[in-house]
Amino acid sequence: MTGTRITSTVDFEKNGRQTGFLRLPHSVHESAYGWIPIPVACIKNGSGPTVLLSSGNHGDEYEGQVTLMKLIRELKPEQVQGRIIFLSAANFPAALAGRRTSPIDGGNLNRSFPGDPDGTPTRQIAYYIDTVILPLCDFAFDLHSGGSSLMYVPSALGTIFPGEPGRNARTVELLRAYGAPIAYLSKQPMGADQTLGASAARRGGLHLGTELGGSGTVTPAILRLAEAGTRRALKHTGVVGDLAVEPSPGTRLMEVGGPDYYVYASESGVFEPLVELGDTVKEGQPAAAIHFSHTPWREPEIVPFEHDGVVLCKRIPARTERGDCLFHLGTDYRP
Repeated sequence: MTGTRITSTVDFEKNGRQTGFLRLPHSVHESAYGWIPIPVACIKNGSGPTVLLSSGNHGDEYEGQVTLMKLIRELKPEQVQGRIIFLSAANFPAALAGRRTSPIDGGNLNRSFPGDPDGTPTRQIAYYIDTVILPLCDFAFDLHSGGSSLMYVPSALGTIFPGEPGRNARTVELLRAYGAPIAYLSKQPMGADQTLGASAARRGGLHLGTELGGSGTVTPAILRLAEAGTRRALKHTGVVGDLAVEPSPGTRLMEVGGPDYYVYASESGVFEPLVELGDTVKEGQPAAAIHFSHTPWREPEIVPFEHDGVVLCKRIPARTERGDCLFHLGTDYRP
């Protein structure tokens, strides 16, 4: 028995298709006895693996949200062999506002795990996912993108755990099944102990994440990739049988290493990228020029790459502040 204050109108043990809400109590001036309605769906049919499909963990990342909303409407119980739980807008206040973080408490859900049953709304959501949903799950797919501030080469991602070759091999198989152009593995993921993926690992589940484009929008090409990859990954787990999937086009396995894989703004100003997404770059190569609006006669600050690699991600807004991430790199995976 957990201490969560959130209740569900969906019974996760019941066969069939159910839709409803996680009810997060939220007493405010406008609604003394109100609750935040976090949409949830569950499709269960007999025994088999359980898969969590999550999106809207960051509210301005839309590719995963659209993918899951379409899949909720399509899948029928007779196609399922086990259970699929959908959280298409996991941090619902953030998703409704179209923001990375919650407008209620400023909370970043993917930096809030394992959560707190008596904490802010975002931490309460994390606690419910960690203590109620993830213990049910064999797999957790958490669909992200770059959101409003970043754009990615469409990628799937996983974590490599030292001393766990079996888990690592299963992760690689799942990434290959997803079939994104890039699949990158991280040994030191950012916020590693505070993410949904970290909680899934602690609970014994296998985690797959994505970075499906970004820029605060949805494109037809990336959405097609997201939909096809999610369907392939579901079929790979065995939770669906009668589901049409396209063959995997193959994926390039890469890794994201330490801090030197990232490029940060050294000054505040206007960011001029000097490379494109997907470019291969060298250590010391100029990555960006920072121009100064207040002193336009000043020469721009040139920010270099600190590692060889392929540009997987770049900042979108031209206005930048010192400390903003401008790029990050990947290198080919070496087990």
